[in-house]
Amino acid sequence: MTDHLKQIVSQNLQHIRDATNMACQRAGRAPEDVRLVAVTKYAPWDAVVELAELHSVFGESRPQQLAERQPQLPDVEWHLIGQLQRNKVPLALKHASLIHSVDSLRLLERIETVAGDRGFAPHLLLQVNLTGEESKTGFERQELIDGWPELLQSISHVHIDGLMTMAAASDDPEDARPVFQELRQLRESLAAHPESRSRGMALPELSMGMSGDFVQAIEEGATLIRIGSRLFEGIAA
Repeated sequence: MTDHLKQIVSQNLQHIRDATNMACQRAGRAPEDVRLVAVTKYAPWDAVVELAELHSVFGESRPQQLAERQPQLPDVEWHLIGQLQRNKVPLALKHASLIHSVDSLRLLERIETVAGDRGFAPHLLLQVNLTGEESKTGFERQELIDGWPELLQSISHVHIDGLMTMAAASDDPEDARPVFQELRQLRESLAAHPESRSRGMALPELSMGMSGDFVQAIEEGATLIRIGSRLFEGIAA
């Protein structure tokens, strides 16, 4: 079973890498500028272990599961990609190399406080809700633009590396493209702000695109793509 599992995982990973390379070629980008975050939320553990032989960046949706899995694969770079509750911030800061899902000023302030108290210097992405869906959390676009100077002045222990968003569910991946374009434009606007420039904050990361729309995300500037189901396709849970 192990050899069969390894073969499936390897083939799935190669398919994603091939699609990534083709998307980068169309967009005039270097493939090494796009990192795959392998989402392990629903994956069998033995498949995760096999993938870790081939790939080194993983994402977990729940802080508790991140805390369980990170020590078992300590050489992997673990990201937290799911919603983070304020009471789970210490757990997340201990185990995550990058938190994609900072979705409110209250959460950012809590992370800043915990980081200062415990000597952490966490790297974060701000989650932006560009679809207006009530089921999705995140900063609103105008909220970030209007409050950007004050937001930056309120932090000294955390590093904001960029932005994250999720497109609305759709059978047509092209429907996601305007959302990805908007996130890229927002990043460019925030990075050009005098307060960002004075801090040398370039906001290089754009986390956008999942199994169904990662090609469009790459073409629109994604630097981090979050893929789970496509990686573990054909493997029984």
